Amino acid sequence: MRLFVALDIDAEIRQRIIEFRDRLRPLAPHVRWVGPETFHITLQFLGETKQSDEIRCALEQVRGEPVPLSFRGTAFFPHPKAPRVLWVGIESDDKLQALVNSVGTALKPLAFERDAGSFTPHLTLARSGSGSPKPVRGERPAPSLLRVRDQLSKYPPPDFGTMTAHEFFLYESHLSPAGARYEKRARFSLRPSAGSAENIT
Repeated sequence: MRLFVALDIDAEIRQRIIEFRDRLRPLAPHVRWVGPETFHITLQFLGETKQSDEIRCALEQVRGEPVPLSFRGTAFFPHPKAPRVLWVGIESDDKLQALVNSVGTALKPLAFERDAGSFTPHLTLARSGSGSPKPVRGERPAPSLLRVRDQLSKYPPPDFGTMTAHEFFLYESHLSPAGARYEKRARFSLRPSAGSAENIT
């Protein structure tokens, strides 16, 4: 199983981001615009594993407060002068980083290590080439994303709304030639005491 841990996004915010994405697509038809099924906030990617039962048990021990999230603004990786990835910004308080740390701590005994450093949440809307956030030797920026950048500079930063996440999920990623499909495998409540798990499938 290919698994990851993530927060879901409210339907209203998801729809506003979809409509925004669709307005920009004609400016950059040759880059890869991601589907709305990818709109979630990954807390930790686990990859291929057979430890699904152990992972669920570990995540039941995660403690965390409900997390406020605001979706606003756009930016580019690796930087605006050479854009290869367009993304939407996500703002939160220290509760989000605390949740990421708690998930990482719970999963560490199972030999899952999260990326070092602070957590920078974002939602990818479009990518060109490898889609890597960091500069890749030999990869050139996407000219059509320069058009997107110039268009966005004419307007105030978009604001897609604010929500509070009261739960997080264990997802399974199903890969196919048609693209990835994501399935929620378990739900975990966010509260100061140990979280409760609910199997979804």
